Amino acid sequence: MIRLTESAGPLYEKVKDYVLGSGNWPKDRRLPSENELVSTLGVSRMTVHRALRELTSEGHLLRIQGVGTFVAPPKPQSALIEIKNIAGEIAARGARHRAEVIVLEKIRNPALDLVVAFEFTRRRPVAHSIIVHFEDDVPVQLEERFVNPALAPDYHRQNFVATTTYDYLQRATPLTEVEHVISAVAAEEMAARHLMIRPGDPCLLLHRRTWSGAAVATVNKLTYVGSRYSLGSRYVPSPA
Repeated sequence: MIRLTESAGPLYEKVKDYVLGSGNWPKDRRLPSENELVSTLGVSRMTVHRALRELTSEGHLLRIQGVGTFVAPPKPQSALIEIKNIAGEIAARGARHRAEVIVLEKIRNPALDLVVAFEFTRRRPVAHSIIVHFEDDVPVQLEERFVNPALAPDYHRQNFVATTTYDYLQRATPLTEVEHVISAVAAEEMAARHLMIRPGDPCLLLHRRTWSGAAVATVNKLTYVGSRYSLGSRYVPSPA
């Protein structure tokens, strides 16, 4: 047990400091319950409740009804990769784009990691699509996208062979912020099958979240064949 005292500041502020610092919980990780924090820190439940309530209002925590309290995912600061329409990119190279829709559905009870990624306060349905993009009949991108139906309610009813997810979402809910995380990965079996490569072949994986105003609009996973595609952008910094 860790005993907190009121010396040099109120107890609820020390609980906040513990959760943010000494607790050392990674993002998306569920925190101990209020009762567990009361037992660990030796303070009243009212003190713990106030600390968690303030941390939630400040954006540090995410409380999901009936599930628990989590460290909130970090907010994006800047986007160094421009979001482009892959169909437009392929056409600009003088090639032919086509798309094959593998999955287009609405998930009524999404996994907990999606609830946290969307920053929902309770489990809510999300739209889901998996689409393969081809350049001259060679698959170059596997796009898996989860969409907030409060912002794009008809997403799961679209014909994404005739139009791209990019074009539809730009019309339905223009983005205001974006977060990108890029990593090099070995192709998993499902990705390898749709991209026509061998499991374990090198790929680039782009995790992307987008915001429309204060709400998370999409949570995406874009897989590119390493030997067929490159990611990059040109960034002009603001004058000092």
